[in-house]
Amino acid sequence: MARSRYLPDNFTLALVTTVALASLLPASGGTAHFFERLTTVAIGLLFFLHGAKLSREAIVQGVGHWRLHLLVLACTFVLFPALGLALRPVLEPLVTPALYTGVLYLCVLPATVQSAIAFTSLARGNVPAAICSASASTLLGVFVTPLLVGLIVTTGAGSSASLDAIGRILLQLMAPFVVGHLLRPWIGAWVKRHASTLTLVDRGSILLVVYTAFSAAVIEGLWKQVSPTALAGLLVVLAVLLAIALTSTTWLARKFGFDKADEVTIVFCGSKKSLASGVPMAHVLFAASAVGTVVLPVMLFHQMQLMVCAVLAQRYARRPVDEAPVAVAKPA
Repeated sequence: MARSRYLPDNFTLALVTTVALASLLPASGGTAHFFERLTTVAIGLLFFLHGAKLSREAIVQGVGHWRLHLLVLACTFVLFPALGLALRPVLEPLVTPALYTGVLYLCVLPATVQSAIAFTSLARGNVPAAICSASASTLLGVFVTPLLVGLIVTTGAGSSASLDAIGRILLQLMAPFVVGHLLRPWIGAWVKRHASTLTLVDRGSILLVVYTAFSAAVIEGLWKQVSPTALAGLLVVLAVLLAIALTSTTWLARKFGFDKADEVTIVFCGSKKSLASGVPMAHVLFAASAVGTVVLPVMLFHQMQLMVCAVLAQRYARRPVDEAPVAVAKPA
C-alpha cells in the first residue's frame, strides 16, 4: 500500500526519532566523545566521496560562480542581521532581552557547512557551488562575526578569533575533499556506480550531527534554562526568522534568474546558521555567565533548520530529473 503524500517520509521520521532519542537518552561522557568522533569520520567520508564524485570541470564551475557566492554571503551577513534588528521591536517582547541578544548573535553567525552541503546533495542542487559558498561563509565568519557582534549585538565585544577554526575546517572538510578528488581517476567510476552509498552517507551524517548536537544541548540543561512561556516565545521568534530567510532566499534566487539547481544551493546555504561555529565563538565573545542564554537560540535554530530543510530537500528532490545539475556527476 502506497504511503499518503500527507505523511512524512522515512528520513523526516528518522530525524524526529533521533531528536526524541537525544532528548530521552542523550550521549554523555565517553559515549558523547565516541559519537563526536564518529560524526567527524562520517563528515570526512562525505567530503571524500564528494571529492571523488565531482569532475574537475564541475569544481571550476563551482568556484567561478561568483554571483551565487555573493548572494549567499549577502544573505548570511547582511540579510540576517538586518532582519534581527528590524524585527526586534516586534519579536523581543515574546522573549527576554537576554534571549533576544542570543537571537541577534544567531543572525551574525556564518552558514553551516556539513548539513547545507548534504541537503543540497539530497535535493540535487549545485554541490560544487555549495561546497565553495558554505566553506567561504565559515572562513569569513571567523573574522566577520566578531566584528558584527561588536557593532549590533553588544558593545565592547572582543574582535579576536582563533585561527584554530580555520585549521579545523581545512583539515576536517577540505582535506578529505581534495584527497578524494585526487583519487578520482581510480575510484570515481566505483563511486558513480554506487551512488546510493553517497546518499546513505549524506543522510547518516545529518542524523549523527542532529544526535550529537541535541545531546549536548540536553546535557547543558536545554529544557531548564528558560520558562515554558519564554521557550515558546523563542520558538516563535526563530520560526519567523527561518520562514523569512527561506522565503527571501528563494525569491532572490528566482529574481536574479538562477536555475533550479542554483536556487537549491542558495536556499540551503543562505538560510542556515552554524552551531559548530557559534558555540565556540560565544565562549570567546561573551562573559561566561551570558553564554548559556546566548547559545540557546543557536541550538534551537539549528534543530529547527535541520527539520524544516529535510522536508524541503525531499520536495526539491522530487522535481523532474532533467532539472538536476548534470555537472555534479559529470565524468572527467
